[in-house]
Amino acid sequence: MIAELGLAVLWLAAALAGLQLIAGALSLTARGASLAGIVRPVAVVQGLLALVAFMALVDLFASTDLSVKLVAMNSHSMKPLIFKIAGTWGNHEGSMLLWVTVMGVAGGFVALVEKRLPEPTMLATLAGQAFVSLGFYAFLLIASNPFERLLPVPQEGNGLNPLLQDLGLAFHPPTLYLGYVGLSVAFSFAIGALVTREVGPAFARAMRPWVLGAWIFLTVGITAGSYWAYYELGWGGWWFWDPVENASLMPWLAATALLHSVSVLAARNALRAWTMMLGVVAFSMSMIGTFLVRSGILTSVHAFAVDPERGSFILALLAINIGGALILFALRAATVTEGERFAVVSREGALVFNNVMLSAILGIVLFGTLYPLVAEAMGAKVSVGPPYFNPMGALFAVPMLIVLMVGPLLRWRRDSFPRIGKTLVIPAMLIVAGMIAMVAIGGVSLLSTLGFALALGLGWASVLPLKGRNLRRTPLPVWGMVVAHLGIAVSLLGMSCESAFSIEKLVAVKAGDVTEVGPWQVKLDTVEPVAGPNWTALEARLLVRYGDTGRVIQIDPQSRSFWAPPQQTSESALLTRWNGQLYAVLGGEAEDGRWQLRLWWKPFVTMIWLGGLMIALGGFLALLGRVASDLRRIFARDKIAYRRERQAQLGERS
Repeated sequence: MIAELGLAVLWLAAALAGLQLIAGALSLTARGASLAGIVRPVAVVQGLLALVAFMALVDLFASTDLSVKLVAMNSHSMKPLIFKIAGTWGNHEGSMLLWVTVMGVAGGFVALVEKRLPEPTMLATLAGQAFVSLGFYAFLLIASNPFERLLPVPQEGNGLNPLLQDLGLAFHPPTLYLGYVGLSVAFSFAIGALVTREVGPAFARAMRPWVLGAWIFLTVGITAGSYWAYYELGWGGWWFWDPVENASLMPWLAATALLHSVSVLAARNALRAWTMMLGVVAFSMSMIGTFLVRSGILTSVHAFAVDPERGSFILALLAINIGGALILFALRAATVTEGERFAVVSREGALVFNNVMLSAILGIVLFGTLYPLVAEAMGAKVSVGPPYFNPMGALFAVPMLIVLMVGPLLRWRRDSFPRIGKTLVIPAMLIVAGMIAMVAIGGVSLLSTLGFALALGLGWASVLPLKGRNLRRTPLPVWGMVVAHLGIAVSLLGMSCESAFSIEKLVAVKAGDVTEVGPWQVKLDTVEPVAGPNWTALEARLLVRYGDTGRVIQIDPQSRSFWAPPQQTSESALLTRWNGQLYAVLGGEAEDGRWQLRLWWKPFVTMIWLGGLMIALGGFLALLGRVASDLRRIFARDKIAYRRERQAQLGERS
C-alpha cells in the first residue's frame, strides 16, 4: 500500500509541476494574468508531495519491503538500519527521486519566501523550475519507477554494494544533490531574468543566496566524498581524477565562478551577461554529471545505471534544458546591457581574471573527462589521468592563486598596484622562502614546490583584508571570504606535503615482526577472525609507536567478506596525529604464514579536508551575513511602509 501511495503522490506532484509550468508561462501574457495567483501555492504543494513520495520510499527501505523491486535489488534484512535508510538513495531510482524531491522542496521554498524580485520575473523563475522538474518527473515515471512491485516476492534481498555500506553514503550524496539542486534554482533565476529582461542588482541579490548555498553543499559533498574514498577504497589516495569525481568537481568550479560574478553584479551592477552565462553553465555541468553517473557509460562504484536507454533519456533532458537555455541566452544577450564599467586593476578586474582561470580549468577537466569516452566510442582506448590533469590545471591555477592574494586588497572600480605593494611584501617573501626550502630538501616535484610556496603566501595574504578593521564590527561576508581563502591555503598546503613527503611500504610479516614506515614502528601482534552484522573479517592487531619514545597504540585494519552481495573489501586503519596520518591496509596470507601489509605515512594529509571544511565554513558565514542583511533591509522597508500607511490614515482622520 505504501508503494502505491508513493507512486500516486509522485504522479500528482508531476501533474502539479505541469500546471505550475503552464500557469507560470501564461501568467506572463495579458490573457493569462489571472493565473498568476496560483503559481506560488502550486509550487509549494508540489514540493510537499514530492517529499511525501520520497518519505514513502524511505519507509519501504527501512522496513525492507521486498515486494518492491528497488528494495529487493538494493537492500537486505540483515543490514544495519542506517544503511537500510541510506540505501534509499544508494541506487539509481532512489537517487533520482531524491534529486526531484530536493528540487521540488527548493522550488516551494522559493515561492514562499522570495519577495524581492518583480512578480513577472518570479513567475518566470517558477515556470523555469517546473520545466526542469517536469523532465525529471517524466524520467522517474516512465523509465525509472522507484515503486515498481516484484512478483514473486523473494525470500531475501540482494543487499547494497559493500563499498557503499558506510556512513559516507548517508552524508555524501545528499549534500551533493543539495548543491546540484541549488544550481538548478540559480539556473531558473537566470531563465526568469532573461525572459523578462530584468537583469540587475535586485535579481543578483535574490539569486546569490541560492548560489552560495549550492556552493557550500557542493564543497562539503566533495570534501566528504574525497575522504570517504580515501579511507574506504584502501588505495591511500585522496583524488583519482575518476570521471565520476570530476562530475562533482565541474559544477563546483562553475559555481565558484558564478558566485563571484553574481556578487559583483549585486554590489556593483557589472558582469550582467557573464553572470547569465555562468548560471547556465553551472547547471549544465550538474546535468552532465548526472548523465555520466546514470547513463551506463561508466563503470565505477559511484555510477548507478547500466541501462543505455536511461542514459539516452537523460541526454535528451540535457539537450532540451541546456540547449533551450543557450538559445534563450543568444536571443536575449543583445538586450542584457554591459552594466557599470571598471578598470583592469580593480577588485572586479581580479574577479574577472580568476573567473576566466576557473573556466579554463573547467574546460580542461571537461575535456579530460569526456575525451576517453568519445575515443572509446570510436574504438580506441585512451587513459587520461593525473599526468594530464595536474600540469594542465596548474597552468591556470598558479596565476589564479597569485591574483587571489591580490584581489581582496584592491578597491572597487579602480585601483593601483603601488598602493598595496608594501602589504604584499611578506606574502612574497613567504613564497620565496617556501620555494627555497623545498629545493633545499631535494627530490620534490615542481608542482609540489609551487603548491607549498603559494600556500604559505596565500595563507598570510588571506587575512590581510582584516588589517585595520574593528574585528567585532567586521561584516560576516568579509569573515567568510577570509576563512574560505585561508581554507584554500590550508588544503593546498596539505596536498603539497602529501604529494612531496608521503612514504609507502609494502611488507610481508609474521606475528611479532616489526617494520618501520617514516617515523613509525609497526608490529604485527596477531590476525584473528571477527564478525559483523552482515560480514565476517580477518582483523590484524597492529601495535604502533611514533619514534622511539612514543606510547604504543593499537590499530586494527580488516579484510572483510560480505555475503549480501558476496564481496571482499579492505577496511583501512587510520591513526591521526597533528603532523599527518598513519594508514594501514591488511592484505592476504602467504603460504609461509606471513601477512601482507601496506603502510603509508602521509604528512599533513588531513589538512586537505580541514581546508575543505574551512572553505565551506567561510561560505556559511557569508551566507549568514547576506541573509541577515537582507532581513534587515526587508524589515526596514516594511517599517517605512507601515509609517507611511499610518501617517496617511491619521491624515484622513484629521
